[in-house]
Amino acid sequence: MTKAIFRSILASVALITGILHQAKAAPAKVSSDFIMPAAPSPSARPDSKLPNLGRDKHGMPFYHPKQLNRVVRTTAYTHSESDHLAYGPRNAVGTRLKYNEQVRSAAADWSVYPLGTRFKIKGEPYIYEVDDYGSALVGTGTIDIYQPTRALMRKWGRRVVEIQIIQWGSSKRSMETLAGRTRYRHCARMMAALQEQSRNSAKN
Repeated sequence: MTKAIFRSILASVALITGILHQAKAAPAKVSSDFIMPAAPSPSARPDSKLPNLGRDKHGMPFYHPKQLNRVVRTTAYTHSESDHLAYGPRNAVGTRLKYNEQVRSAAADWSVYPLGTRFKIKGEPYIYEVDDYGSALVGTGTIDIYQPTRALMRKWGRRVVEIQIIQWGSSKRSMETLAGRTRYRHCARMMAALQEQSRNSAKN
């Protein structure tokens, strides 16, 4: 075998190895897995026939539970952020955060969107499930969308989107989960709000 042929073979092997390495290292889902939500429709604004529940600190309206289509402020988070490192890729109930083609995790104030609430974002095919919470979300209608990478988290950023509630979660299960965590201020606030809702529901 001549030196020229040998060098040519080595170059080909190096090229193929490099291509394979790039394919293995590249985060394939970072761009291809992102679907841009559709713009909210005017019909998703608060229904004037339902009680006005005011607005949160971001100026976003609180919706009556009977209104299933609503415009909400969303943010994004991932498990590798400094404030989530202690929990890893696990949610507030201790199970793995979801991110697949059917169901994806989200965090919210459980007194607004109780644990287990499921919803869809207009323009996306996925179902989101509230299985997490965050201290910055308490007292607001903001929903934090879980993303598995920082790149996807940054790509989502902050977005105002239209959601449709397809199944309300359980206030009872929310309170059971929060019961042993009321030493934390944000958990105590959610618990107090849920208990107030429960008392009002019993009166009516």
